[in-house]
Order: sequence, then structure tokens, then C-alpha cells
Amino acid sequence: MTVSLRAVSTAVPPTVLVQEEVRDVFAGQPGLNRLAQRIVATSFNVSGIETRYTVLEELSRDAHPDEPVFFDIDSGDLLFPGTKARNEIYAAEATKLYVRAAQAAIDACPGIEASDITHVITVSCTGFYAPGPDFMLVRELGLGAAVQRYHLGFMGCYAAMPALRTAKQFCEADAAAVVLVVSAELCTLHLRTSNDPDTIVASSLFADGAAAGIVTSRPLAEGERAFDLDRFETRITPNGEDDMAWKIGDHGFEMVLSNAIPTIIDDHITGAIEPLLDHDPALAEALAADSASEAIEHWAIHPGGRSILDKVESRLQLTEAQLVPARETLRDYGNMSSATVLFVLRNILESDAAADGDRVVAMAFGPGLTVESGLMTVRA
Repeated sequence: MTVSLRAVSTAVPPTVLVQEEVRDVFAGQPGLNRLAQRIVATSFNVSGIETRYTVLEELSRDAHPDEPVFFDIDSGDLLFPGTKARNEIYAAEATKLYVRAAQAAIDACPGIEASDITHVITVSCTGFYAPGPDFMLVRELGLGAAVQRYHLGFMGCYAAMPALRTAKQFCEADAAAVVLVVSAELCTLHLRTSNDPDTIVASSLFADGAAAGIVTSRPLAEGERAFDLDRFETRITPNGEDDMAWKIGDHGFEMVLSNAIPTIIDDHITGAIEPLLDHDPALAEALAADSASEAIEHWAIHPGGRSILDKVESRLQLTEAQLVPARETLRDYGNMSSATVLFVLRNILESDAAADGDRVVAMAFGPGLTVESGLMTVRA
């Protein structure tokens, strides 16, 4: 049975953050020591990001709310709302992005209607509410009352990969299954000023966005472009548990993102994807011979940051062209946590470089340090 990921669709909120302007806001905050000011300048300048998106309209240059919650544009000060205030915005705004991305995926999938959806899998690590986004999608999209719903929460940047793997397993267990997978992350709700280097780096990278796709074994329409989902693997690196983590604080979720992460990925990336390729002798041999870039045409790498992409490109000896989808996603959208790898996959699928039968390795990293990977085949 062939199970495919179809109609990969994305959505972002309307407020655009220009990286240089955000840098200047963070650099100008009261209480920053000299070291923190230097880290702000370096982190923002070398991030590889030009623009990001946020649900926080008051971060817009034209916004002047009577009672600012996150940012007082008149004083230039970033404020410190509590976790409750942040999560209330998440519940309202995340629902909008979930619905937009999901509706776009349904609309873009030939032969699939809302009434065909049998399962919903939602993904997020930037907020909580119940009834949750899985319930809201059923209600807002008019899905059937008996649709099976699952939510993968608080797993971090890699979570879209186990969501796709779970969707594939549902389809293998039931040939009639049509699974809607939707990830939405509002990372900017948790950004704040600090002298802590991890917090500064997170503030220079994270953004808001959503992505969705339809997973099913139904045959593709003529001319439709999609990914066959071949196999998935999970690996936990021997170290890194303390280097990437989410914790819930009084003023939002606190991101631990140490500067050791690129080195950990550099040390363990090859071993992490060996199990993904070992079923195919030709691919396994190519990886062992440092020629995986020749055997696998496309690489959907989660752009956790520019230094991570640099390490993956160097260690796996990928070409500059193979990292373009990841670097373009980082440049235009920033790091949207779990939704980001789906943005990269959409970039690949829409590019002229993707031809029928091309192989794709998708890979994302998250707390643990966990590496989630998937092997796919382009259908065009």
C-alpha cells in the first residue's frame, strides 16, 4: 500500500517582523548588560532571517493600542505579560491559523472533501486549551462528528514528523482513512527581553505559522504533485538533554537553546539517519561513502538556525542547492517550530527541481535531543 502526503499548505498571520527592526528593539531594552547587547547584535545579524510573522498586532509599526500587553511602541519597551495572558491569545489566534491551513489543504486536494476526513492530528508546543484545536477543526470545517482526533503537544520542533508517521500508520491500518494533519505554532507569544544567552538566541529565531496536509492511500489525481511516505525513524542523541528544552515559566514558556546544539547535530546526524536508509542497500552505501547527496535529490531539513543548516550541509556533504528550500524558509519565515519542516517540504514540491521519482529525506530536531527523519518519494 502506498500512502501519500498531499496538498501541503501553509498559513501565516498578517503582521510582518523585519529582522533588523526587531534586533534594534531588543538591543534597546533597559537592563541589558554589555555582553547581552553584543549577543543580541550577533544573534540577529547572523540568523539568516530577513522576515518573520507574528500574531501580535501591537508589534506592528502602525499599532498604538490604548493598553499595550507585549510592546509599548511609544516607549520602545517590551512588556512582561503573564503566561495566562499569553495563552489566552494563543487559544484565539492559533485556532484561526489551524483553520486557515487546514481549509487550504482540503481545498487543494483533488477529490477530497471535508466529509471525507476520518482522522485529525493536530500539533503544537506553544499553547494549550480544551476543547483543543482538534475539536475546533471539526467544528469550524464541518467535519463529521465521528472523526477520530489526536493532538501531539509539547514535543517541540520535530513534532510534525511523528504526526506524519502516525497518519501513515492509520492509513496502513485502514485503507479508507483520510487523515488531516495540521501544525500551528505561535512562538512569538513567548519572546521576551533577557540577559540570558539562550533566551536571546530564541528571540532572534522564532516565529508564528501553520501548515497542513492530507495523508491517504487514495490514488492521486492526474497531474497532482505529492510525496509518497516511505518510512520514518526516531533517534535520541547520547547527549543534549539539557541543551534544547521547553519549560513553563510565569512569563510564558522558557526556551533552552544552547550554542552546543549545532555541534551535537554535527556529531550525531549521520548515525541518526543510518536507520532510515539501511533498508535500501544503495542508499545505505551512499551514506557510508559520503555520497548521500548524489543518491537522494532533496533534503527537507528543519531550519532551526543557520548554524544548524551549515553543520548538516557540511557533515552530509550536501550541495548548496539542496539546502535552498530550508534556507529560503528560514530567511522568509524564521523558525516556526513544528510547522517549519512542512514549509520546507512545500518549497521542494513546488520547485521546478522536484521530478517524479526523486527521493527526499526530511529531518527535524527537538528536545532531548531528538532527531526525527522521514524518507519520501516525489510524485509529479
